[in-house]
Amino acid sequence: MTKLSNVKGRITYISSHAKQENLYAVYETTERKFWRELAKYNQEEFAKSGTEGKCIEARELIIALPESFTEFQPDRLLQLFTNHFKQNYGTDCIAALHHNKRKTNYHIHLIFAERKLLDEPIIKIASRNMFYNENGKHVRTKKEILGENGEIREGCCIVKKGEVYEKKLFTAKEERFKSNSFLDEVKHSYTDLINIYVQDESQKLQVFERGGVYLATKKIGKNNPKAQEIESDNQKRQEWNRAVDMALISGVPEPKIMEVKRKEITEPIRKSIARRGNRPRLFSRVVTVAVEALEFLIANVLFKKPREVLKQTEQTEIEHPKHVAENSTAAVKTTKEEKAEPEQPKMTRLASKYPKLFKVNKELEDQNGAIQQKQKQLSAKKKELSEVKGWFKGRKKKELQNEIDELKSQIRDMKDYLPRIVQKIGYRSVQEFLKDFKASQTEYSQYRTAIEKWKKETGKEPVAHGIRAKLAEKKQEIQNEQKNKQHTHKQNKDWGAR
Repeated sequence: MTKLSNVKGRITYISSHAKQENLYAVYETTERKFWRELAKYNQEEFAKSGTEGKCIEARELIIALPESFTEFQPDRLLQLFTNHFKQNYGTDCIAALHHNKRKTNYHIHLIFAERKLLDEPIIKIASRNMFYNENGKHVRTKKEILGENGEIREGCCIVKKGEVYEKKLFTAKEERFKSNSFLDEVKHSYTDLINIYVQDESQKLQVFERGGVYLATKKIGKNNPKAQEIESDNQKRQEWNRAVDMALISGVPEPKIMEVKRKEITEPIRKSIARRGNRPRLFSRVVTVAVEALEFLIANVLFKKPREVLKQTEQTEIEHPKHVAENSTAAVKTTKEEKAEPEQPKMTRLASKYPKLFKVNKELEDQNGAIQQKQKQLSAKKKELSEVKGWFKGRKKKELQNEIDELKSQIRDMKDYLPRIVQKIGYRSVQEFLKDFKASQTEYSQYRTAIEKWKKETGKEPVAHGIRAKLAEKKQEIQNEQKNKQHTHKQNKDWGAR
């Protein structure tokens, strides 16, 4: 979101085909006259306030869209997104749908007013002559606006009796539009709207949650003079995020990760900015130390619980999970109809996903284990390099350094692959996947417990439910019908032979 000090100029820029190479649609909820009146009114109110700086005439949101949205009709797409904002916040907007030059960034520019037009304008008429100084401030007497020569000073004015001295067309500015909470609210609202129309699960979007285990990366704008600095900063943030994924898969509790983040990143940065101001190089060093602290925590967890963490998938069978939650009905949907015997418990939607999520979790753990092995090799090579001494060992040092660089590159690529594993089935982060996986594991265990209890009570074998079971049942019915037809046809043939 950006503040606009020249809303008329900005509207012309985003809505002009002469100024935009790839302009697909423009949509307005009101006439252009509204924006001219709004700009004039805001400038007048700003002058009266005596505030320094620039007057904010309106605000602009830039909404990034998935590239798949180019398949939708541009006019209707833009109308949908613009009316969504007006319906939620009741303020007028003008929006334009664009592509950048390389057609890699499909986006909407949405300009909105912070004021609403009054149903009836408030017009005040002077009951006597009114005097205003250079700042537009009302003064009591004419003497206060006269110069040494007895003439009215430049910039001062008189509103004569019977003339309009104040015309109010708009409401006061909405204070909530200035807050960070408003921007977060809009992000969530538009993300939910986008995800309704995204067909590919892997393209679904997610708003970055502040205060979570991950570090947000910054967007690099066009012609940004600090592009290189931001890119370097983002690389360090991604390094932390990779370490977080490994920690989560390894079984490090989220509160422990948050504690490392707070002690090693948040607090040192806050103290440093308070003492010396913003120092980008310091951030890089702080994150490096934090990653090392998190890796130490991972190693500690793996050392204490190797079987639970690294070999959990080998010890757990999908058909008979060992960690069973007793006396729970959260995952079991049963009816309370009075019958001679209890109904068969039904599997919940999340519990039915467990076998699929189990396989994905196994792939995550295998990848995580492979990374751990590579990191051990890296540590061994670093130790070997540190032990190589002497003037005539240059070639050996160079070979070891090349091996170390290659291992670092491999480890980085392997870590980058971790989130892609879960993105293939529609999850946007490892953290989000693991929450669903653990919940599905619990519900599946509860379902298995309920089924075993039901089998003991009824002495029956459970009947499969779900779409696959119905398809299999239907297939069996068709096969039985075909057999019956063949049998009947054969009987008719034999009867004719007699």
